[in-house]
Amino acid sequence: MQGSKSHDVVVVGGGILGLATARRLLQSRPGLRLVVLEKEQSVATHQTGHNSGVVHSGIYYAPGSLKARLCTAGKALLEAYVAERGLPYDRCGKLIVALEERELPRLAELERRAAANGVEGFRLLDGPELREVEPNAVGLRALHAPGTGIVDYRAVASALADDIAAAGGELRTATEVVRVTERTRELAVETTAGALTSAAVVGCAGLQSDRLAERAGTSPPVRIVPFRGDYYTLRPAARQLVRGLLYPVPDPAFPFLGVHFTKLIDGRVIAGPNAVPALAREGYRRAAFDLHDAASTFGYPGFWRFARRNVRFGAGELWRDVVKRAYVRDMQRYVPAVRVEDVEFGPSGIRAQALARDGRLVDDFVVERTGRQLHVLNAPSPAATASLAIAEHVAGQAAELLD
Repeated sequence: MQGSKSHDVVVVGGGILGLATARRLLQSRPGLRLVVLEKEQSVATHQTGHNSGVVHSGIYYAPGSLKARLCTAGKALLEAYVAERGLPYDRCGKLIVALEERELPRLAELERRAAANGVEGFRLLDGPELREVEPNAVGLRALHAPGTGIVDYRAVASALADDIAAAGGELRTATEVVRVTERTRELAVETTAGALTSAAVVGCAGLQSDRLAERAGTSPPVRIVPFRGDYYTLRPAARQLVRGLLYPVPDPAFPFLGVHFTKLIDGRVIAGPNAVPALAREGYRRAAFDLHDAASTFGYPGFWRFARRNVRFGAGELWRDVVKRAYVRDMQRYVPAVRVEDVEFGPSGIRAQALARDGRLVDDFVVERTGRQLHVLNAPSPAATASLAIAEHVAGQAAELLD
């Protein structure tokens, strides 16, 4: 390792979570020799940069779970941060709409969770009341969360990167970690741009989190299976059909949320996403294919166990992925005035979903500690909302490695 440079902490991953963790470590330990390694040419290239921008209130998550606790805390920290940095932010509110009687018990459960998780200002609305919030929506009842907001997470990530530099940290882009080797008193970190040594490594690698853990000599208990989500965008003349965020009541029989309407910070309104297995972890076109990524998914027993349990859901998602009218019909269930000609194909993203070998979707955040390493192996939504709180959680554990 001749020519390597010694650090206290190496953070791997320049998405919002890696940057927030690095910032928090530098805040808690001024003078820390810290470097963030990002394999792309810029930060926030993947999940952070393709995020829909919703700042969640914490309604969905089981009380007492890491998601519930860190979402509520993270939302408050994020709102304070964007106000401090002068970043655009809009508390546009969210409606979760029940269309049928069978959905009402699930809506009542969300109301219970909202209360348990300390969601501010929520209330249950009947049909006429929900149309006061969203005049073009239909439904029997809805749960209104007026404190739900929207932000540009790419701008947040850029601000965090500036904070790291101002605190004396280092950010290296175009630097991919090839291997991490544990030694007696330090870690040897080999990268495509040279070698480093460090007292601790914190992995926040998102779509590559399981592979990073394997390169670091650990055996992660989960596999990342990527799901691509495609959105449609309402054309400018149809944007007034939706004022804020309009969501369905989640169905516990299905693994993902389903089509919903999201207002973006720039004024656009998108509908989606669907969820179909991606054949490339970092390929955003429908035809994107990577042999290594596809083999990783289809060679994993957990994927086939998951697929067998969700055949009907998967067939519906694939159908909507190729048939625009089927996608629009889902939109029309909530906003009947939407027409096929009102929508055009919009952005897409890849969700890094951790799957266990038994085919179970890993729902909560997962942080694994091995030796002098910490790896965030699962950070699905609301990880962006909760990023500053997750950073405190992870940085606290990283501090134990240094001590």
